[in-house]
Amino acid sequence: MESGRTLPGARLAYETWGRLAPDGSNAVLVLHALTGDSHAAGPAGPGHPTPGWWDGLIGPGRALDTGRWFVVAPNVLGGCQGSTGPASTVPNGRRHWGSSFPRLTQRDQVAAEALLADALGIGRWAAVVGGSMGGMRALEWAATCTDRVGALALLACPAAATAEQIAWADIQTQAIRSDPGWHGGDYYDVYEADHDTGRTGGGPYPATYSGPYRGLGIARRIAHVTYRSEPELQARFGRLPQDGEDPGQGGRYRIESYLDHHADKLARRFDAGSYVVLTEAMNGHDVGRGRGGTASALARITVPTLVAGVDSDRLYPLAQQAELAAGIPGADRLRVVESPYGHDGFLIETGQVGALLGELLGADG
Repeated sequence: MESGRTLPGARLAYETWGRLAPDGSNAVLVLHALTGDSHAAGPAGPGHPTPGWWDGLIGPGRALDTGRWFVVAPNVLGGCQGSTGPASTVPNGRRHWGSSFPRLTQRDQVAAEALLADALGIGRWAAVVGGSMGGMRALEWAATCTDRVGALALLACPAAATAEQIAWADIQTQAIRSDPGWHGGDYYDVYEADHDTGRTGGGPYPATYSGPYRGLGIARRIAHVTYRSEPELQARFGRLPQDGEDPGQGGRYRIESYLDHHADKLARRFDAGSYVVLTEAMNGHDVGRGRGGTASALARITVPTLVAGVDSDRLYPLAQQAELAAGIPGADRLRVVESPYGHDGFLIETGQVGALLGELLGADG
């Protein structure tokens, strides 16, 4: 790892679609955002409580046509959906990594994904595709493993995290760390013992999930507001009260109920320790670090590159994608996804994103 530490017994969970060509030339790497996972396509099922997060783009006849492409989606190192992260057990021991889990960088995560490519027999990806946090890793793939990337798609991501982006992230991680259930990051063993004796985390959460779920819920509420646009939230919710509730009498507005729903949903499927580790890795994102600055780092990326942003994105605004498009020799211009949904537009507007991927990959590419 970049820190000089090692992560013994590390593993990556991944899913694949399609069939790898004998010469390995048709492999496409798809990289997920912060709370995503390897389940990029397909219905919900055991181990995957939600449908594929890019289901509209992967499959027969879709932008990433599995009759043509061998699509690989790994769960990021540090995650909690099968890959090694803070909730994982330390090799040769019964305790969890917890607070002793090494601090990760985007480059560490790419190094792990390169080992996955080696294991799958893929010397060079036909394309690497990612949005948001996944776009950061895709950019690092192109800058770090230049000869292993044939084409690149960068969606709604920056060359480096800005002060404001780090600030929003810090508020979220502070909310988690301030939860009494955090226990300095070592809550896994504490709450496993509680579960063995029948105790639960309280509230609506099942006995199988305890720990700093309240702090994680607050973090998700904050993040979700930055993921959407103000006009969309106003149009959908305005000042309407939640059905059957009166805000003047302690009830909620519909927007509050909406945020509660997303907080509860994430707390049931995601680990707070992974949220902190991955968020801090995103804060450290800077493609120009140690490479002579942003311009120098981007100049080394000469493969065909598609850069796209969402016109209503207030978390990673279009100016950041414009910088990428202007600085990468392999990119001709910035593409704009038109959407009222803010940053989440890169996940929601599958028709527009699919057309862009088709442009990059071509009919015969």
